[in-house]
Amino acid sequence: MSRGLSATAQGTRRGARALAALTLVVALGVASGCAAPQLTLIRSGLDSLRTVVDTLKARDSLTYALLLDTRRELAEQRNILLSTRASTGTTNQEIIDKMGWMQGKLDEAMGRIQQMSQRVPPPTAVVAPVQGDPNQLYDQASQDLTQGRYGLALQGFRDFVKRFPTAELADNAQYGVGECFFAQSRFDSAAVEYARVETGWPQGDRVPAALYKTGLSRERLGQNDAAKKAFEDLVKRFPDSGEAQLARERLGATRRR
Repeated sequence: MSRGLSATAQGTRRGARALAALTLVVALGVASGCAAPQLTLIRSGLDSLRTVVDTLKARDSLTYALLLDTRRELAEQRNILLSTRASTGTTNQEIIDKMGWMQGKLDEAMGRIQQMSQRVPPPTAVVAPVQGDPNQLYDQASQDLTQGRYGLALQGFRDFVKRFPTAELADNAQYGVGECFFAQSRFDSAAVEYARVETGWPQGDRVPAALYKTGLSRERLGQNDAAKKAFEDLVKRFPDSGEAQLARERLGATRRR
């Protein structure tokens, strides 16, 4: 994927440079009062730029959408510029300002594409942790969860549990599976996955948190009796945990209703 993004960034950079050169030529034309040749040059340059954007092969869907948005905006500005022939109120300075605006839009697009190129890891970076480094796999899944990429996070956590069931972070990874479902309001599935934390790693330090989130999941599903049972079990078994204090507050709120 990184190669496709790099090619996209290079193509966009070439388009930006071409438009920069075009802007300079247009400015010179405007200064000399050549309005008609100037518009022809603008149209030719924008058509060439559109061809560059059309031929770019963007593998990443977000990048492709960005290119489409940029292309649409350029087309709109081209129509505005070409209409200056029929407009008596548009000055040469306004045309130059519009070209400067378009240059800025291209620079912005190129910058965003370069940022995505740096942020998205190459395919080998995704495969390597799966094969040898559980910490990298866990960190990547956690990052995906934090940034809302729930499908990727779910796959990463499940892959971790499958490949490294005895690792120190295995119970955390199973808890992460539950978090992926909870974040998407899929509370039934979340409760099932949280319960597996204690089943697979009864001595792990994530059991209190899993019990609390199980109670929350049942509560969100309207299963108040099951939620109360989970909270009471947590308070009884792990009375000094932070989750137990939260459970006491939930139980107190339930009694006041």
